[in-house]
Amino acid sequence: MTGRYGRAALLLAALAGGTALSAQTPMARWVPAWGSAQMVATAADAERIAAIGPVTIRQVVHLSAGGTRVRVRLSNVAGDAALRIDAAALARGAPGSATVRDGAPLTFAGARTTVIPPGAEVYSDPLPLATRAGDDLAISLFLAKPPIRHTGHPGARATNYVTAGDHVAAETLPDAQAIGGWWDLADVEVSGGKTDAAIVAIGDSITDGRGVRDNANTRWTDVLARRLGGNARTAHLALVNAGIGGNHILTDGLGPSLLARFDRDVIARPNVRYAVVFEGVNDLGGLTREAPVDPVSQRALYDSIAAAFRELAARAHAHGITLIGATITPLVGNDYYHATPPTEATRQRLNTLIRSGGIFDAVIDFDAVVRDPAHPDRLLPAYDTGDHLHPNEAGYRAMGDAVALHLFGG
Repeated sequence: MTGRYGRAALLLAALAGGTALSAQTPMARWVPAWGSAQMVATAADAERIAAIGPVTIRQVVHLSAGGTRVRVRLSNVAGDAALRIDAAALARGAPGSATVRDGAPLTFAGARTTVIPPGAEVYSDPLPLATRAGDDLAISLFLAKPPIRHTGHPGARATNYVTAGDHVAAETLPDAQAIGGWWDLADVEVSGGKTDAAIVAIGDSITDGRGVRDNANTRWTDVLARRLGGNARTAHLALVNAGIGGNHILTDGLGPSLLARFDRDVIARPNVRYAVVFEGVNDLGGLTREAPVDPVSQRALYDSIAAAFRELAARAHAHGITLIGATITPLVGNDYYHATPPTEATRQRLNTLIRSGGIFDAVIDFDAVVRDPAHPDRLLPAYDTGDHLHPNEAGYRAMGDAVALHLFGG
């Protein structure tokens, strides 16, 4: 960079015709082009960051849509103390790289710093920047006093970086150390251009992308996003992945339950038009993880999940959001869930409810895509990572390719 942001800041100003834009611009229609579900960050990684002292965290995100302006939403929803962002910057990046270009400082109500109360989030001021689907942006944050209890998203499936000191303006981070997860970062939103609405896919590790290579962007949601962008009738839609590994519909565990987080992760995001709900396998497997249960417990689980689906539909419809249900994929053979024949019977009963129960506005039949026709209670071997629960990249590709675009107006 020439000076501290100098050349890049001039470039960004030129893209906007030199006009400063407020977060309250009346005509701005903000749409999340990338996002993640927030939770308490992995303790070991949070402690590692805190032990560095004053630290720069640089993280790369892959946009599902583009526009002419960008803003960033930072999060402290899982924090137990105020989080001070001492400096921040946005730049163009690349997956698996600590080097960026065309960087510019992020400001917050005109200031270079911001303090986010515990449980709260904050938007940056907009930056003029032309983006398109498939672009990679890098967000760099400097924390003079990183917290021990940190908000983040462990399942990034992306390489991010930390280094000691304030280097948010550096093109290449000095002494960069790779770290997993996303940190304090909830959304990157765009406005301008043709992007006008979003789809949120909310689910567990099969949505979060367990089984994909880091930095490859090969989750089923990535496959679907590329298809949406390549279709003239759906290219106006962004797609946000709000999966959390290990997530349950009914109970907190790895992250808050689906019922607890649906409002924040779906409804509170601006201009969400569709939501895809793809959860339930962890509720089913968790029921018999320690020991078999009686038929009464299986029926109670079914009734509770059915009630939860109806609750989610009511919430979504109250906000004009089309709710799409996805069938629950097989889990027999997984060595930590010990699925029994009654577990499989409950899964089949729930899938019948999803397909024809009148709760969802439409259905994506992921079960039919990834099951083994010879053994429908199991994943197709060609799509199995080997744990008999999570699809591999070929499975995710088949899932993303199987989603009918007409569900989203295509």
